[in-house]
Amino acid sequence: MFSKDRWDEILEALNANKFRTLLTAFGVFWGITILVLLLALTNGLKNGVTAGFGNFATNSMFVWTQQTSKPYKGLPKGRRFNFKLDDVTALKNDFPQLKYVSPRNQLGGYSGANNVIRGTKTGAFQVNGDYPEFIMQQPMDILQGRFVSYSDIDANRKVCVIGTGVVNGLYDKGEDALGTYIKINGVNFMVIGTFKVSNSQGDKEEDANTIFVPFTAFGQAFNFADNVGWLALTAHDGTSITTIKPQIMETLKSRRKVHPDDERAIGNFDLSEAFGRVNGLFAILGFVGYFVGALVLMSGIIGISNIMLIVVKERTKEIGVRRALGASPWTIKSQILQESLILTILSGMVGITFAAGIIWAFNYALDANGPVENFANPSVSMSVVIVALVILVVSGLLAGLIPANSATKMKPVDALRID
Repeated sequence: MFSKDRWDEILEALNANKFRTLLTAFGVFWGITILVLLLALTNGLKNGVTAGFGNFATNSMFVWTQQTSKPYKGLPKGRRFNFKLDDVTALKNDFPQLKYVSPRNQLGGYSGANNVIRGTKTGAFQVNGDYPEFIMQQPMDILQGRFVSYSDIDANRKVCVIGTGVVNGLYDKGEDALGTYIKINGVNFMVIGTFKVSNSQGDKEEDANTIFVPFTAFGQAFNFADNVGWLALTAHDGTSITTIKPQIMETLKSRRKVHPDDERAIGNFDLSEAFGRVNGLFAILGFVGYFVGALVLMSGIIGISNIMLIVVKERTKEIGVRRALGASPWTIKSQILQESLILTILSGMVGITFAAGIIWAFNYALDANGPVENFANPSVSMSVVIVALVILVVSGLLAGLIPANSATKMKPVDALRID
């Protein structure tokens, strides 16, 4: 029940020594500020790192062939081999959990020899032979035209989609690339689209210097036959690619006559596993943020508790008079607890507001100056604010509990004798 007299008493007690009250409140203010900022910065790091995964289907893995390290079925150690197109069909049939099975062949590279010509301009670019679904697994923004389609696959069309680095290297500024032809290793391909890299797991410059062509046209033009360089596999939602990875590797080894215990013959990169490790790391960092912030906040709470003990000692005679006039122990205790709670909550709310201002300034600076690698949008959710408020309430009660108990244990007669 609201009591104006009670609130007047509390405010008078807090105003009795303003400088001491401000110093005491600063401990809680600083503790809650550090807590919120640590969590916001941790979230900013998480946003930046996970943004590096971009629009990648994170429930994916990539597999490629290497040298065998064990002889098997009469085949020697150190043998090189390739996946085949029928391996793709087998995986689709044997693993209904797989959403996409994308074969790829690849040649060149922007750091290698020049392999692409347009007129008098040449460049060294990476050329990928892909199926249409690969755009669902790797992030890219189509700027003009389109990506390769199944009609291109079926008709063996010699068409290509080129990155912004290729456009800059082979075309004049403002020149339209659509409908033009480029020559890749002596074979003409028509440009049907341009793209830019939105986010990348690898080298963004290399990705921008990439050319995509239909898988079938790639094999026909560059004599790859039915060989497959590597595979991108994505599982359906609800199925972790990591859980079915051993069965997939077993199937591929069996089909390519690789020893079941040969761990080096087929390389793989499990994006789902890597993404899980990142999330696990930031879960730990979040815990560390809470732990460190709570320790700093605890020092402020201890400060409030000590000051409330001093306040109780200063008001010993007043408490004795009130007890002598019939005030119950709970009345005395509740006033001390309320003073502690109000001081804690007010200073804590100011700390949360101050931290929110700093977070806003961080985001404003990021928006004004451009993105920072591995750091984006530092923020905290409403759940964090609610948790902070709960911490403040509990801390305020704990800070006032010991002084309140001390105040009620004193006998009125003894309190009145103190000068």
